[in-house]
Amino acid sequence: MKAKALDWYKKNWTLDIKNMSWVENTPKEVDFIIEMCELKGGERILDLACGYGRHVLEFAKRGYEVIGVDITDIYIEDARKTAQSMGLTNALFFCQDIREVTFSDEFDVVLNLGDGAIGYLENEEENLKIFDVISRALKNQGQHVCDLVCGDYADAHFPVKIWDAGEQAISLSEFDWNPDTRIMLFGNQDFAYGERITKPEILEGDPTRIYTLSEIKDIMIRRNMKVLDAFAGYSKKASSAKDFQMLVHSRKEVH
Repeated sequence: MKAKALDWYKKNWTLDIKNMSWVENTPKEVDFIIEMCELKGGERILDLACGYGRHVLEFAKRGYEVIGVDITDIYIEDARKTAQSMGLTNALFFCQDIREVTFSDEFDVVLNLGDGAIGYLENEEENLKIFDVISRALKNQGQHVCDLVCGDYADAHFPVKIWDAGEQAISLSEFDWNPDTRIMLFGNQDFAYGERITKPEILEGDPTRIYTLSEIKDIMIRRNMKVLDAFAGYSKKASSAKDFQMLVHSRKEVH
């Protein structure tokens, strides 16, 4: 698999993503976050790299005040239209590179879900700027939740292909891996049920910096944050090298 250009994250997205099988998990993911963070309903939430706003809209439906930020204009336009059609005045969306977000001590919760653009940027210095934005935006004792590919799993299992069957489509995800640079190449192909398909051939992949749990802990400590828990995805099972997905729950410490 060949790596896409370093600015792939600026032009990689279409609204076809709304048809992917994992989109169906959104309400359950929000349920898990609410329980894990012990949210009461009055918290203010920031969703970085929110995509077309699926988590923002779900939280807003439940009464939370939520802001979503994403670099892709078609996502933000779609999210705004959906929020308007649902009468969700408590969901706001901004089209912006998340490195340029300047909120300071304003949010009870910050989210980076479905990677949340963590590891997507041109180099390590740029990737770390996302964590600076997270820490700055949170109030003291504010919580952060990120949903990432587990670097420990990558070391143990990559390269790998994974099939995921949803209610409307089946998805093939292919993951290549350079253990020296810590860069993963991700390619995906989706197949709607009832359509004729041919043998999948994924030629290009999204280059993404993958982090181990120990790396995330070190990054957070340097930004006055503490990792509280790390789960194997949206479950109560502890994260390990046996599990592809890593859901990390952190808190901003009082200073």
